[in-house]
Amino acid sequence: MNGDWLLRGRDGRLSVHLPSGDAVLCRAERGPGGPWGAPRKMGGDQRLHPGFSVGQGADGYAHLVAWRPTAKGEAGLVHSTHYRPQLAALDWQSIGHPGKKGDVTGTPAVAVDAQGRAHVFVRNRGRGVSMVAQKEKGGWDPWRDLKGRLVEDGLAAVTGESGRVEVYAAVPGGIVYWRQEEPGRPPVLQEALEAPVRPGTLAALATSAESTTLFYTDESGDLCAWRPGGKPHTLLPSAGSGPVAAVRCALDGFDCTLLAQRSASGRVAFAAYPTEDEQAGAWWTESGPQLPADATVALTTDEDGRVAAASLSPATGQLLLTRRKDEPGLALEAWREV
Repeated sequence: MNGDWLLRGRDGRLSVHLPSGDAVLCRAERGPGGPWGAPRKMGGDQRLHPGFSVGQGADGYAHLVAWRPTAKGEAGLVHSTHYRPQLAALDWQSIGHPGKKGDVTGTPAVAVDAQGRAHVFVRNRGRGVSMVAQKEKGGWDPWRDLKGRLVEDGLAAVTGESGRVEVYAAVPGGIVYWRQEEPGRPPVLQEALEAPVRPGTLAALATSAESTTLFYTDESGDLCAWRPGGKPHTLLPSAGSGPVAAVRCALDGFDCTLLAQRSASGRVAFAAYPTEDEQAGAWWTESGPQLPADATVALTTDEDGRVAAASLSPATGQLLLTRRKDEPGLALEAWREV
């Protein structure tokens, strides 16, 4: 899964999108803070390849993208919109292949601009990045090759507070990124950062009106934060492997960035610091039970602004959830299975 698979809908309900064999399922609260409903299959009966991506717009709509088999040795990308957690998602719609045809080329990434248009990014077979975007009045623009060289899988797409879309990619010895210079225009390749980044560890978060922050793990195992135009900051040793989950939230009246990751011990580790003030320092605090090795972690805020965290094991289907207590600090409720 790529993107924020734990979401808060426009009606305040939390929902999760999870893989199940050759399908994507959705589980959602029956009401904000209430019991959860049973899993429902997303997008109709099309058979999907493993791996999908989720992006959410300011309107609360979720956009899902996945690969599906089209012929022997070939695949194409499909898109579905999920307007509200309690409603059925739209059927999967073909959006093609970055090379017109061929096999899976990489895990897609999705960001949604201020006008509610999904932008889909994927590594192409030349190991650059290609994209396709929705038109404002329906349909899709043609695929575009955004160039790039030796791009690793695991793109991180994000929409800034300006509503403009950015996408980050790891390359040997560094990071490259593309940014929209104007709404509705294709993102343009920007500066590169020389850094010993581990592929598959990128996560991006809008952190101010001007900036997005990219989190990544370097080759020494440290978790780093970088905002284009500046130098990277080393935050703390990574708690585990893979990308962190990140969310902005209010903690004791301060605008903070909260990070979460499955730790090497198997539990969920949390760290928080004042947003864009990496020099303030951060440290991990572990929470909850030990999780299966394949478990991933996601963060969001509920309709009351409280942090909600979820862990999901695709192999077992185990979904655990906790929320922040209504008290100072980052005290969490007991994790519960839903």
